[in-house]
Amino acid sequence: MRNLVVILFFLPLLSIAQKKAITLEDIFKKGSFRNETFAGFEEASTDSLFDAKNIKDENGQQINTNDFQLSSDKKRVLFFNGREPIYRRSSRATVYLYDVATKKVIPLNQSKIMHPTFSPDGQKVAYVFDNNLYVYDIASAKATAVTTDGKWNYIINGNCDWVYEEEFEFTRAFEWSPNSNYLAYYRFDESKVKEYNITMYNNQYNLQYTYKYPKAGEENSKIEIHIYNTATGQNVKAQYDTGDIYIPRIKWEQTGNKLVVFWMNRHQNDLKLLATDATTGNAQPLYEETNKYYIDITDNWWFLKDGKRFLFASEMNGYNQLYAYSTDGKKKVQLTKAPYDIDDVNGVDEKNGLVYYTAAYPTPVDRNLFVTDLNGKRTTMLTSGRGWHRAEFNADFTKFYDYLSDINTPQTVTLYTIHANKKSVTAAKGNVVSENSQLKNTMADYEISKAALIKIPNSKGDSLNAWILKPSNFNPSQKYPVLFCNYGGPGSQQVINRFGAVSFWHQLLAENGFIVVSVDNTGTGFRGEAFKKKTYLQLGKYEIEDQIDAAKYLGTLPYIDKNRIGHWGWSYGGFMSSLAITKGAAVFKAAIAVAPVTSWRFYDNIYTERYMRTPQENPQGYDDNSPINHVKEIKGKFLIIHGTGDDNVHFQNSVEMVEAMIQNNIVFESAYYPNKNHGIYGGNTTFHLWNKMTDWLMNNLKDNTTPINELKAQNKF
Repeated sequence: MRNLVVILFFLPLLSIAQKKAITLEDIFKKGSFRNETFAGFEEASTDSLFDAKNIKDENGQQINTNDFQLSSDKKRVLFFNGREPIYRRSSRATVYLYDVATKKVIPLNQSKIMHPTFSPDGQKVAYVFDNNLYVYDIASAKATAVTTDGKWNYIINGNCDWVYEEEFEFTRAFEWSPNSNYLAYYRFDESKVKEYNITMYNNQYNLQYTYKYPKAGEENSKIEIHIYNTATGQNVKAQYDTGDIYIPRIKWEQTGNKLVVFWMNRHQNDLKLLATDATTGNAQPLYEETNKYYIDITDNWWFLKDGKRFLFASEMNGYNQLYAYSTDGKKKVQLTKAPYDIDDVNGVDEKNGLVYYTAAYPTPVDRNLFVTDLNGKRTTMLTSGRGWHRAEFNADFTKFYDYLSDINTPQTVTLYTIHANKKSVTAAKGNVVSENSQLKNTMADYEISKAALIKIPNSKGDSLNAWILKPSNFNPSQKYPVLFCNYGGPGSQQVINRFGAVSFWHQLLAENGFIVVSVDNTGTGFRGEAFKKKTYLQLGKYEIEDQIDAAKYLGTLPYIDKNRIGHWGWSYGGFMSSLAITKGAAVFKAAIAVAPVTSWRFYDNIYTERYMRTPQENPQGYDDNSPINHVKEIKGKFLIIHGTGDDNVHFQNSVEMVEAMIQNNIVFESAYYPNKNHGIYGGNTTFHLWNKMTDWLMNNLKDNTTPINELKAQNKF
């Protein structure tokens, strides 16, 4: 009996000892911590439309049927074979048209094409090939060239140039009218845009990839919007003030033949909506908004089927809120008036006069679902509490799936039923349809720490949102190294009460004796316009001051070693890490910058000028916070990493930073990944990258206890 008691006493300790250690292989090779997927409201099964084994090309070879597009009447299917990526959002593929009734398969083009899209009536397909736009008529099996002047690095029709794709976040640059009679498209004249060259290391003499990339202050493509009549072949040009401007969106009204052209000045602080007649190209002003900073472009614009109203989101009154305006300009209603930002609009139920949206409430790091009527008189919160709610609705807004998680708990999915009438809207909770059981069981086998959401004061009186992850065996009498994980760019948000905000790599570091922290600095999103846009004209200044303040604050805590605080970031986060090891040299002992911007003079003009204006207008704003200009301040350990094929943040950024460090006798480490783009992935690349960063942190932050002020003295030349 005594022996049995002893065994039972030690069972909890044995259980703890048997917990698995997280490995890089678990995270980046085995996929041990995959989140359970739940499809939500999928379309009806395609089993009745085609039998995958019978879908073959002209040579009898099997066609990939996992990548497809259905026509609205479900009579035809487009299959995409051999899809290859171009930039972040663009790709090309060999495309086949399948007729459900006849079971015939035909290629749309003998070569790979871009953006094949059914017309709303399902009778035609528009696509882009060799920078020209085509319309394929299904009945006659004939493709008509809408444009013929397309040429690489000169003229693009129906597809975005690089900077529009990256910064206005779309790539298909054409839109069918709701009645299928018209096709509106962009024409980019990029002949005056400067070219950027990337060397791709692929053979004895390599390959020079040349494309148009307008850097800050440089010339853009000239944009024209054309409207093509598919019946007559008439092609008219939309009329608007030309010059140094952007057209960040085009959208059709749901009734009539009006195309809404979104016109924006180069400073991106004046937005005009122009209702354009499809037959003449003549335009009438529909809406205008100006801002003393800038206006963010989103897809949160809806033109209602009644043809009389449009809905949109705007920060014009300090927070991102919803508005309903009449198309004649006589009625303007602010639908929501809450002191918190709307994050996402889930849908507009025109039948019942309701708009569903997700807001950053009850705190900026949470999300909850709301509904407001289209008169702005009644608002109802449909979910509640702390955590992250993401809603997906069915087509008639009678049901939605609620995807709920928090920073420590994987998501569960619950079905809700909506009951809406003229007096109220309620959501009745139904069955839990997905609990992520496999992931939860897997996590129970590993050493998983709990993250805490905290607030950290800065020196200007603000309270910064942050999360902190301590080792599972945390001992408050011990001193730990700290790693800041930061992005920090305008409108971004990393500190969120959602599972995944703390990654399993963060967990691996905590398991190995680190405290991991993320702090959302000034300029980040979902705390109102003033907090977000305070960084205007001086990117990096307030952001790094906040990171430094946070590091100083944490350094006062008894369990943190203030001599072992590091900083890590990618892209804008790499810019922040480069500032941390330079301007923050007094508090940050080590930093890793991956694909960093090191001077905003090197980055594209749409993104950079939105926040900084041009270098010609604001040279001090560009130079005061460029890490290149502060390399002399480096005292600690620095690792800079980049992909040589990065089309977004050019390898040039790291090369110039390295050159500045060499000329100033600064000791650093660097790594480059041949031909890899901004994501630095492919083959074993991902594993190699994260393995390198992990080892470097172990050697230079965790196990190297040399104080910062002694590191500089060790750099003997």
